Amino acid sequence: MTTRESTIRQIIQDVRSAYAPTPSYKKLEAHFRSLLEQRRADMADGVKSNVRGIVLVGQSGSGKTTAIRELIHQNRRLLQTDPEQEHCEFIGLQVPSPATMKFVGSATLRALGYPITGDKQGSVIWDQVKIQLKLRRTLFLHLDEAQDLARHQTDKERQSVVNTLKSLMENSHWPTGLILTGMPDLKQIVNQDPQLARRLYPVEIDRLHAIRHVAPVLELVKSYARRAKIEVAEDLLTEQFAQRLMHAADYEFGLMVEITVQAVARALIKEGLGAKLKNSYFADVFHDRSAAVDALNPFLAEDFARINPRSIFDDQYRSDEALV
Repeated sequence: MTTRESTIRQIIQDVRSAYAPTPSYKKLEAHFRSLLEQRRADMADGVKSNVRGIVLVGQSGSGKTTAIRELIHQNRRLLQTDPEQEHCEFIGLQVPSPATMKFVGSATLRALGYPITGDKQGSVIWDQVKIQLKLRRTLFLHLDEAQDLARHQTDKERQSVVNTLKSLMENSHWPTGLILTGMPDLKQIVNQDPQLARRLYPVEIDRLHAIRHVAPVLELVKSYARRAKIEVAEDLLTEQFAQRLMHAADYEFGLMVEITVQAVARALIKEGLGAKLKNSYFADVFHDRSAAVDALNPFLAEDFARINPRSIFDDQYRSDEALV
């Protein structure tokens, strides 16, 4: 690898690692810092009170996972977050499928480094979870895709889920704050019980607005280009381009950032240092992600608003000859 190639690779990696904080992220971090400071104060004073948690909801592609990753990165000096160490104050896992409390409890134990053996009842598994949370001094338990906890469940089963979650925060021996992230369906399980709802700070990642977010979107594109030390083509600094980009991302912030970062990387790879970020790079990225023909590419089609940006392999506009 040449020095030039190495430099470009480093710039691309730096752009990929950059995070653009949104109002919802700032709200998330403010709640998290408040919960952490309160818990530290309680521990210092020997107080064992019920703790609170956070519920973060957003559509697929909104940036929930990235937000939690950034939250842990920004607070790494305040928390022990290495799961390989004996004490780990933040443990995260994805809710397994099927999302029965028994399977979730077993998955939580595995995340805590204590795989369970034998066929044990759900209540026994969750008692062991509470013991391991205390032994590992875990302050926060993060359950991702938590909407699955309420999916295909009866009201009685959902209430059992709610009671189990509440018991973690109310545990007199070692209360653990919950961070639940998931799709908007997660609201259903949170609102199942007013006691659970009032113990969780709500944060929602809203969808982008085609008019209201034009300026912020353009500023974000420019900020990533500045970080990569490349220019931005004039035709990208328009309202229509911002709307094309938002539509290509289905108005989800996380997907919009993903597409922008990939377009910046493509510009650097194609043109090298001193590249110019152009519409064609965004079009190429969308094609790579969807296999869309030009007529179904939001960066190229005239009537882009009619396009379903989530669709892949859409051959509506392909000719019979093109499909041979």
